[in-house]
Amino acid sequence: MPAKVTALSLRQMLFFWLPLAASWLLMSAEAPILQAAIARLADMQTQLAAFGIVMGLQIAIESPVIMLLATSTALTTNAANYLTLRRFMVWINILCTVVAVLMAFTPLYALVVLTWMGIPQEIADAALPGMKIMVLWTAAIGVRRFLQGVLIRHGETRWIGYGTVVRLISSAGTGILLAVASHLPGVHVGSLGLMAGVISEAAFIVWIARPTVRMIPSERPEDSETFTIWDVTRYHLPLAATSLLTLMAQPVIGAGLARMPDPRANLAAWPVIWGILFLFRSPAFALPEAVIALVGRKQPRDTVRLLCKRVGYAASGAMALLALSPLSALYLRHVAGLPDDLARLVLPGLILSVPVPYINAIHSWLRGLLLVARSTTVIYRGMGLNLVLTVALMAAGVLLQSPGAPSAVIALTLAFLAEIYYLRRSRGTAALRT
Repeated sequence: MPAKVTALSLRQMLFFWLPLAASWLLMSAEAPILQAAIARLADMQTQLAAFGIVMGLQIAIESPVIMLLATSTALTTNAANYLTLRRFMVWINILCTVVAVLMAFTPLYALVVLTWMGIPQEIADAALPGMKIMVLWTAAIGVRRFLQGVLIRHGETRWIGYGTVVRLISSAGTGILLAVASHLPGVHVGSLGLMAGVISEAAFIVWIARPTVRMIPSERPEDSETFTIWDVTRYHLPLAATSLLTLMAQPVIGAGLARMPDPRANLAAWPVIWGILFLFRSPAFALPEAVIALVGRKQPRDTVRLLCKRVGYAASGAMALLALSPLSALYLRHVAGLPDDLARLVLPGLILSVPVPYINAIHSWLRGLLLVARSTTVIYRGMGLNLVLTVALMAAGVLLQSPGAPSAVIALTLAFLAEIYYLRRSRGTAALRT
């Protein structure tokens, strides 16, 4: 780290964050594009619902590797740490791939999807081929997120956005081509599109990171703390558990929707709501790594916090513009390709989701500071509270037989607010005030 630190302006911080946000924004456009392609194929409701199950399960399986981005950004401080983290990444990829294979090719799938989640047989059968297609999904993402963290650590954030452009072109192009030129079911189209995207992006990042990786051996271990594999494991495990708990919310919501009125329609509507909400939350998803990099370099915290708040205001404002104007009808009918009855289920969920992007930005600010302070256990416990409350609220919705999609959004929002309250009040936040 340089001896003299120059404070960055809000505008300079914005330009540091923008490539990361662009990456998340482009990535979040992937699911709506593929869902729009599936909506124009045969058996639309079943295929959309099944694609939602595939995405929810695969994202849950990949949860241990998602936070490799934060771990790599925070800990790749010298050549020795890079090699330790690379070994760690290989082992965690292998473990997650084994889980993916077990889910796709053994009776574990029926136990989870049919018995635990209560998904209707028709939808579960349609989703299974997608699980088989995506067995290498986690491995590709693990390699990519590890190397993205290395790039962020060394200030090369612009390549992150370029990599996501490659991914979006590959996934959307593959999905649209298959939808037009083949007779494959929608789940096959969507799953093949997702796999094409992540493999292309991983290959691009491996290639583009080569100069940065070659530069790392010139860094001396004495320039910063050196970590053992056990140190990395202790830092990462709470984050991996946090990601798992975060992404378990999707199967929990799916299980609740399957037990509420009109389960087939609600299971078809929810992936559309989630895809749109993910799009508007995506700028906030880029904030923790920006906070790690900026606060870790001794930048003024008030300015970084202001950046997070303004990102949240802008994202929620943009979502309000869509949800509360005629743009929603235009999007749902002509872009997403939904019939009127399904669009009517989606719209209330979008309206209720308007505050979520701002809430997500505040959540990302707190998580980023805790990551800098290495208080990863606090983050894990906060997400545990989030998941417990999500389960309780979805169970209440099932007991009351309340409308499915609005109940899911309310559960998501209240659980996030409870987690933020815990992060603010926790003893671990003493680091936030120093």
